[in-house]
Amino acid sequence: MTQTSFSACSFNAFIERQAKDCFYYCQAWLDLITKVYGYSVIPLTTTNRNNQLTGFLPLCFIRSPLTGRHLVSLPFSDQCPLLAVDEPSAKDLIDQAISLAQQWRVRYLELRTGVTDVLAKRSDLAERNLYVRWVIPLATDPDIVWSNIGRTTRQQVSRSRKLGVQIRIAHQREDMLNYYRLHLQTRAKKHGMPAQPLRFFYELWDTFAARGMMRLFLAEYQESVIAGTILLTSGKTAHDSYGAANIDYLNLSPNHLVMWEAIKWCCMNGYQTYDIGRTATANHGLMLFKRRWGAIKEPLPYYYYPCIKGLAATSESSRKYRLLTTCWKQLPLEIAGPLGGYLYKHLG
Repeated sequence: MTQTSFSACSFNAFIERQAKDCFYYCQAWLDLITKVYGYSVIPLTTTNRNNQLTGFLPLCFIRSPLTGRHLVSLPFSDQCPLLAVDEPSAKDLIDQAISLAQQWRVRYLELRTGVTDVLAKRSDLAERNLYVRWVIPLATDPDIVWSNIGRTTRQQVSRSRKLGVQIRIAHQREDMLNYYRLHLQTRAKKHGMPAQPLRFFYELWDTFAARGMMRLFLAEYQESVIAGTILLTSGKTAHDSYGAANIDYLNLSPNHLVMWEAIKWCCMNGYQTYDIGRTATANHGLMLFKRRWGAIKEPLPYYYYPCIKGLAATSESSRKYRLLTTCWKQLPLEIAGPLGGYLYKHLG
């Protein structure tokens, strides 16, 4: 059964009850990734005897000449919990997903659910634990959060402000271009990875800014934009989803100040959790950075059928991963930008 069997009202009510803080189950997000990347979304559902929705699992079908045919829930999303009111519904959703993978003869099925007892018990699924998730508990008083941040990080925030870095929230669509330039540099030169196309960020703005579900924080120094972060919000959770900084200004710690101002804004606007995303366990430097912010580490297993495959299942410490990132860092930004924008849809 698919989502179209239900009224929008009943479906939205189910999502609100089961995953109101999960941004990636927002219909507008599903529409955005299909629009930008051309994916097909298959909404798997379960019902009870009264035809009431009891389970939901969206899958994206990706057909790529580079990465092959595969099913993912969901591309470009850190965590997509399995939504089910009971164990039979959860099992039914998994059976549907596996059946679809078999029917379509995909290379693999990837479920980015995080900790799920029903999935962990399945002998036909393979579990991979390459990532952990980090969240910062918030309070209405930002000073409480500030007191839980490590001394070194607090010093960098204060130093950045004293050196003249200023933070503002963007109100113009054109600011996405300023952010994208930083994002491209960060992804290509620092991380050695393809960056999303500029169109993706414009679509984020057009889709979510007016709804109040997206905020773009920018750090400026001497009239130049030198760092930024994009918050995507749902329920009482703010997701720090995309951060970037000009590597020539890292001595000013603008990424520290922009993150603190985003956290402070969230505290003052009623958010209870600041999600700073997943981190590869092999990335010890980033793990330490997030720990110093007072973030809590949570396990984030992914599950695969019939075997572990895909970019998300590749360790950042592997020779293959290091070779790819080293090569990508050598590309001029004029090439890395458009090439990365083309390749990105194949990485989901």
